[in-house]
Amino acid sequence: MKSVGIVTMKWILTWLVVGWVTCAPVSAADLGELEQRLVAGPAVADLVAYAYQNNPTILAAHQGWRATVEKHRVTTGYPDPQLMVTWFPEPIETRLGPQDWNATISQMIPFPGKLTTAGEVVAADARIARLGVDKAVREVVVEVRESAQELAYVRTARQVAEHNRVVLDEVLAVAESGYAEDAATLADVVKAQSQSAQLRYDQLMLEELEQTEVVRLNALLSRAPDAAIGPLGVPATEPLVYDVNEIYALAEASREEIRIAAERELKAESKRSLAGYQNLPDFRVGLFYAGIGNPDVPAAMRPNDAGQDAIGIQGGVSVPLWFGRNRGRTAEAEAERAQARALKVVVVNDTRAQVRSLQFRLHNAERLVTLYRDELLPQATRSMSVAETWFREGEGSFSDFAETQASYYNFQLALARARADHGKYLARLERLAGRSLTRRDATEPVSQTAAPAEEKAR
Repeated sequence: MKSVGIVTMKWILTWLVVGWVTCAPVSAADLGELEQRLVAGPAVADLVAYAYQNNPTILAAHQGWRATVEKHRVTTGYPDPQLMVTWFPEPIETRLGPQDWNATISQMIPFPGKLTTAGEVVAADARIARLGVDKAVREVVVEVRESAQELAYVRTARQVAEHNRVVLDEVLAVAESGYAEDAATLADVVKAQSQSAQLRYDQLMLEELEQTEVVRLNALLSRAPDAAIGPLGVPATEPLVYDVNEIYALAEASREEIRIAAERELKAESKRSLAGYQNLPDFRVGLFYAGIGNPDVPAAMRPNDAGQDAIGIQGGVSVPLWFGRNRGRTAEAEAERAQARALKVVVVNDTRAQVRSLQFRLHNAERLVTLYRDELLPQATRSMSVAETWFREGEGSFSDFAETQASYYNFQLALARARADHGKYLARLERLAGRSLTRRDATEPVSQTAAPAEEKAR
């Protein structure tokens, strides 16, 4: 199961780096297999794979991209030809005879290069829409990973609360027995009962929080609200192997908002070129046909070509006389290009700020995990064990045990919280970078500032 999860997550992250969506139809067997894993006990990669295949936000973004792609064929195609038929209730008399009706068919031909340039504008829209699909996928992936971390925390907290309640109830029974024999004070018994009641309240609250988080996660996966989710396989806390400057570069190269701003700048440039074509004429060619009847004159007076239908070839050109319209189009395109450049700088600055903030939060959560796991929790465990032994042997008070037990309980919750926060901040940071930040490819160069973290990870 673990190897399958790693392969699946690697596939998802590889796709995110490439930045392309095919959204091929998923067979029922594939979804059925993932559904079984979700019920039995999924890894985070299984949740991500299920959301990638089934999340409606991703599917909607993909269909929007497809619609924009199809728009390219509409924009670059020639306008439809026009057919006009005229019938005369009172035929027009001509030398060859009365003109009963005529028909005209014409085709407008844009100036050479105009449709190609218009297609470049739509192609930029298609690339922006494709990046919108990438953005939707990454946001859903982050939401799934954060929800999984929160669900894992709530479940761990429930187990911690249950374990501490059982231990406290055992000691409470000893305290009540000791009170009956005048070996414990009433204050000790009341304090123990109060602390046991608080733990029961925590269990009820955590149970409701778990149900709430399950509904949230199922919503991201587009499953029934109360669909079962088995024990989660949350990855262990791992350090970053990239320094902040490397993450800056990765984020600036892969974040969709930056790439969308760059595409909008290219789109504005194409619109400016298209504005130049708007001031050039379009051409029109056509064919004219007129139905001529027999003239109402004596046969001797009829011309040899009497009654012969008329055929003509038409040609025309538009006259782009109003130059102010084109100056407005050009100025609009220039303003949009300047706006896109400014927005790109805004997004780049915002990305750097987010990277630095998330890196700090991630490192702080990592330090907290180390502090609680390696120092505070072992000390609290030893203290609680000593306090319980002294209390059972009558050498210590119940208040001493209650205080050490409360510290032990709080440290356990704090450790679980720090681990969940570490997973959340890592998901957000990897969403900006567009790749895993705890693994480095063997062929990828390692910077000097990132080398210590790399060695630590090994």
